Amino acid sequence: MATAVHVSPQLPWRTGLAYGALAAPLAFVSLPLYVNLPHHYASVAGAPLAALGGVLLATRALDALIDPALGRLADRLFARGQAHALWAALLGCVLLALGFAALWHPPTGSETAMLVWLAGALLLTTLAYSAVCILHQAWGTRWGGAPAWRARVTAWREGATLIGVLLASALPLWLGFDATSVLLALGLMLGLWSLQRVKLGVACAAALPPSADLPQRSPWANAGFRWLMLVFMLNGVASAIPATLLPFFVADRLQAPQWQPLFLLGYFGAAALGLPLWVRAVARWGLAPSWRAGMGLSVLAFVGTPWLGAGDGALFALICVASGLALGADLALPAALLTGVIHQAGAGGRGEGRYLGWWTCATKLNLALAAGLALPLLSWAGYRSGSTDAAALQALAWLYAGLPCLLKLGAALALWIAERHNPTWRHTT
Repeated sequence: MATAVHVSPQLPWRTGLAYGALAAPLAFVSLPLYVNLPHHYASVAGAPLAALGGVLLATRALDALIDPALGRLADRLFARGQAHALWAALLGCVLLALGFAALWHPPTGSETAMLVWLAGALLLTTLAYSAVCILHQAWGTRWGGAPAWRARVTAWREGATLIGVLLASALPLWLGFDATSVLLALGLMLGLWSLQRVKLGVACAAALPPSADLPQRSPWANAGFRWLMLVFMLNGVASAIPATLLPFFVADRLQAPQWQPLFLLGYFGAAALGLPLWVRAVARWGLAPSWRAGMGLSVLAFVGTPWLGAGDGALFALICVASGLALGADLALPAALLTGVIHQAGAGGRGEGRYLGWWTCATKLNLALAAGLALPLLSWAGYRSGSTDAAALQALAWLYAGLPCLLKLGAALALWIAERHNPTWRHTT
């Protein structure tokens, strides 16, 4: 039985849980795909870093360019009704599970065949992942609401994501990727069953003036969206570089590969615990100021990382917890700002997919830039997986932590400027 949703001061926990549940199995894809996959192909399959970075960049960039079309398709599906969107999500989940399982079984004996397999399986997996994510995000974006309400909706979704990430950070290492693939398929089916119980809602849709051409406008015609995308991409690349390089940094710089599951658990666990704090911060200071505070906390937590070395695993664990608390702001607040931008443009309930398609595209471009630039730069600096050269390891440390701190500061400055052009981003109600 579907549950009707009305925008009230508090989001019922049953509604939040039912909506966010699908995000947990999707995290089974996102973490292994962007953290474990490059290291797996470099260390286990033996792919050269430069070629691997090129394939990841090209594949993810192509995938990202298709996302706006997936967003437009999502709008058409929602226009036909909830059932059409659910059937499309089911198809996407099946393809996602198949592609993810194939990624961990590349052919052996030929470097070219291995890279072609990687490109094909990765493209299938990420396209299906994007389609399901866009449909899922649009489900919650249609509610709109005040800043605090929007923050709660995204917090439920991202909180479920963090639970999935916590499991995905450990299960592939403990059970292997085959068992993780089976759990992914089961989780996706349970998440879809939960989602279909939440009725689609459009907050304040009746108050919007009828305008058939509003959904057809490009999101890029919206100045608020352009500003938000600039901040989102600067901040996203800053976060994607450490995600890509973490296994290399832990194994070769800290010489503590056995600690990696604990580092990830501490990082994402702290983010999950910090989410309610960031939701409360929004009620007091507004979305943009709270997000900017999260960026500042992230820089403060991470700035000393380039000076860590072998034997500093315990100190790095504390850094992971501190930066994980800051991650909660990155997870909940940008999407809440996007929901406001969409509804202020009059596209709520009619054109979310177009915005979310570009949003997902930007997310993937962030990850593609991180892999496609950081890995070749490491290769150029003389670093190889397993290297013991001091200069190469120092280059790894600066790319892993120094560059992201500079990008975070740039994102914070851009957000401060954007607030002056979009005063509602500071509102608390």
